[in-house]
Amino acid sequence: MDFAAARRNMVENQIRTNRVNDPGVTGALGGVPREVFLPKAMRGFAYVDDAIEAAPGRWMMQPLVLARLLQATAIKPSDVVLTVGDATGYVTAVAARLANTVVSLECDPDLAQRAGAALSELGIDNAAMVQGPLAKGYPAQGPYGVIIFAGSVDDISAVICRQLADGGRAVAVVDGGRGPGKATLVVRVADTYGRRVLFEAAVPALPGFSSKSHFSL
Repeated sequence: MDFAAARRNMVENQIRTNRVNDPGVTGALGGVPREVFLPKAMRGFAYVDDAIEAAPGRWMMQPLVLARLLQATAIKPSDVVLTVGDATGYVTAVAARLANTVVSLECDPDLAQRAGAALSELGIDNAAMVQGPLAKGYPAQGPYGVIIFAGSVDDISAVICRQLADGGRAVAVVDGGRGPGKATLVVRVADTYGRRVLFEAAVPALPGFSSKSHFSL
């Protein structure tokens, strides 16, 4: 399979045609080989426009949803980014092309090791995998300019939102089981949090989140 051609087609036919026009985002997606972050037997599916189950119950987010979330965060070269539940490392790799530093929090030690190996294979040295419960975030390296949830949650956690810097942005697909999931942007300004729904999306859920510690305005 010609993965380079498939990657170009993904950017031109899935991403650009669906209101993603930020050159940083399209360049980052075009520059990261998505297939490297999947088991070898699954690499032929790397560029389908759908979520891919990379391990039991753990998924690689569909490229268009990721592209639109990234565009909404407007990652700056100076930003420190936290990715939450990026089981494969792909979201982390793409964000690393836009940000100063990316911290990737994963709860499964085997997935964290595999994702870290993929990042190392590509020579991505401004991203680090850390292990721990997803719902707690990773305050040790905060505050963060951007936080990206690499799957859906039933609501955006106040615990994690408090790890944003002033002016920081968090994005997640919020799916409480009461209709379509809604990609949601939270922006911190001092000690207040603005919240805006961006678009509807169906994204597999991240493990470890519950209705407790919800964010509320």
